[in-house]
Amino acid sequence: MTLSLRDPRTLDELLNYRLLRLYAASAAPVTRLMEGRWGITRREWRLLALMAEHGALSPSTLAERAHLDRPRTSRAITSLVGKRLAERSSKRGDARRAEIMLSAAGSRFFAEVFPQVAAMNARVMDVLDDATAQAFDRALEQLTAQAVKLNSEVALDVNANRRAGGSRRVKPWSDADE
Repeated sequence: MTLSLRDPRTLDELLNYRLLRLYAASAAPVTRLMEGRWGITRREWRLLALMAEHGALSPSTLAERAHLDRPRTSRAITSLVGKRLAERSSKRGDARRAEIMLSAAGSRFFAEVFPQVAAMNARVMDVLDDATAQAFDRALEQLTAQAVKLNSEVALDVNANRRAGGSRRVKPWSDADE
């Protein structure tokens, strides 16, 4: 039986699961490099890379662009500041409005490490010829745009309570059905 991304019948045929498996396998060497050699978590790396690319950002903007919740972003920022890889500055007249930017040490770190991460990325992509890599890039863009559209169309009537261990949704089944 061949896998069907259009009509999935098993977990292994779901797009998100396939992408998760790819991410886990391709991110593992980067995570080992960051954590093992540099003592940087993958979240911290993601924030460093965003600041290197975009400059000073508010914590909220960093959280949004990193696809992280604010508490995790705040902890990673605190850690990066403690490691002297980032600096926090308050806007004049409003100490509550902060911006986070790379420190000089953070910029040097990023300049040294990014080529190593890019080389790992290239090794994963080496299995694809140029035409396939370009088609894959286009497909990822199209899939991402469609997922963003779907996300904006789906209205959730109940928000999940992650602090309480998951979802507030009512089970569509009951013990009486068994």
